[in-house]
Amino acid sequence: MTMTSIVRLQREPFDAAAEAKKLTCGRTDVGALVTFTGVCRGSEASEPIAALTLEHYPGMAETEIERHVQDAKERWPLLGVTVIHRYGRIVPGEDIMMVATASSHRHAAFAAAEFLMDYLKTRAPFWKQVEKVDGTVWVDAKATDDAAVGRWAAPGRKREAAK
Repeated sequence: MTMTSIVRLQREPFDAAAEAKKLTCGRTDVGALVTFTGVCRGSEASEPIAALTLEHYPGMAETEIERHVQDAKERWPLLGVTVIHRYGRIVPGEDIMMVATASSHRHAAFAAAEFLMDYLKTRAPFWKQVEKVDGTVWVDAKATDDAAVGRWAAPGRKREAAK
């Protein structure tokens, strides 16, 4: 069967379970499906928040994410990938994004999902503004996220699933 790949940016909520099911429906070659869904927390830096607002460059963001999906497909034997990322105002408890990877074996599915998450956190052109009681603040990049993505830098490097 063919490899399916979906990259979608949208304002509206999505159904993570339904999106994941699309990767396996009618397929007998998939032996592993790994999904990650990022959810808006009710606090940032130990302070309560009312919402976060995500902004992006339309067209550019999709192209950049698709480039990293292609890289994952070249590194691991994937049978399907879905990346959905919301933008706009998101309140605590709502889903922000999801990554789903399908493969014949779990190691490839886990590693590819982790790889894509690290790149989405650091390289995808999104900007996050947090709405607090005393105003709004833009969220800076974190050194820990940059360090996480650095482990994938070696060309052609395949990494085992997280330990």
